[in-house]
Amino acid sequence: MKRRFAFSTAPAPDTVLACDRADPLARYRQRFELPPGTIYLDGNSLGALSTDARERLHRVACVEWGESLIESWNAHDWISAPERVGAKVAALIGARADEVLVCDSTSVNLFKLVRAALGLRPDRSVVLSEPGNFATDLYVIEGAIAGDASRTLRLEPPERVLDAIDGQTALVVLTHVHYKSAAMHDLRAITDRAHEHGALVLWDLSHSAGAVELDLDAAAADMAVGCGYKYLNGGPGAPAFLYLNRAHHATALSPLRGWMGHARPFAFVDHYEPAPGMRRFLCGTPSALGLAPLEASVELLIEAGMANLAAKSRRLTQLFIDLIAASSTLGGLRLASPAEAGQRGSHVSYSHPEGYAIMRTLIEHGVIGDFRAPDILRFGFAPLYNRFEDVWIAVKTLEQVVSGDDWKRPELGQRRAVT
Repeated sequence: MKRRFAFSTAPAPDTVLACDRADPLARYRQRFELPPGTIYLDGNSLGALSTDARERLHRVACVEWGESLIESWNAHDWISAPERVGAKVAALIGARADEVLVCDSTSVNLFKLVRAALGLRPDRSVVLSEPGNFATDLYVIEGAIAGDASRTLRLEPPERVLDAIDGQTALVVLTHVHYKSAAMHDLRAITDRAHEHGALVLWDLSHSAGAVELDLDAAAADMAVGCGYKYLNGGPGAPAFLYLNRAHHATALSPLRGWMGHARPFAFVDHYEPAPGMRRFLCGTPSALGLAPLEASVELLIEAGMANLAAKSRRLTQLFIDLIAASSTLGGLRLASPAEAGQRGSHVSYSHPEGYAIMRTLIEHGVIGDFRAPDILRFGFAPLYNRFEDVWIAVKTLEQVVSGDDWKRPELGQRRAVT
């Protein structure tokens, strides 16, 4: 339950309000169903519900499924949704329409592409990543090479990744925008270095897609995966996407040989024959209900334009950093994200010894961010619906929380299942 302060925070100065008045994306906020009085700065973990997504889900569930039943696989083209939605995601990440599929989860897609990449580099031994990468990425890599004594997972700090790529590197697996710090790798430079040594690169775009500009084809990227429920606003557990450069379509094979990845899925023959192109990376039946709100949300992002979204993201995060730096109350927070806007994604992180209790208290007072162990308060800025005034209110509320005693309550130190 929210415990609002008994007093009002100071109104935002006109310089902040003027940013909202001049914002070309301001009209999109009205298309999101945000709870009144809530400042939502956790869109980097779960995007907000849009009216478009709700209406699309209702139509697919109640009209298409409810009335057309199984005929909807043909009548409403459910069967090609992974490719159709993938083509729309491609527009957000600088890919061609036939290079992206939407299906399964990020972890499952990562496993598919790690195994496919190793199949393309059978004589190389090293999979290279970094310590502190998103945990599931490292777990998936470990699982993908388990039982293969010829393969090794090597972890190098981000500043040493370029120099660590050599003739034994089969695959480099990195998260483009780091989930905790928001530090952004130089996608083109690392991809170029890997190719110079004959290695492949697999990018996790979960904290990039929909918030920062990407041009995978221009960078000649090999492979990528990404999440559907963060900045893409597809809803909790929304299907993920995977990207595979056309150069690898004829030779890369999925280790999960499901019927939807067969060249003739409804022939029901006993032996597997991979479908051409990206379709071979499908496995099971498409999630019609999961794909519906994601498709509507991606259409919103395309309409808004990635250049506009990325520009506003940089301004929102910079205002947040500047306001905290100017605060006499928040000196105990240490910036854990790059100070330079061009080197970070669309969230900002601060460390504090009591970060968990402070974030719990902040959420009680209507400003929703999240926490990452051991001491990181994380604030995500979704440019499609966050306002500059939200940034002002968030900082003023944070000042009240840090200077007060609410966060010292013993029960706030007890960790919940989801942080």
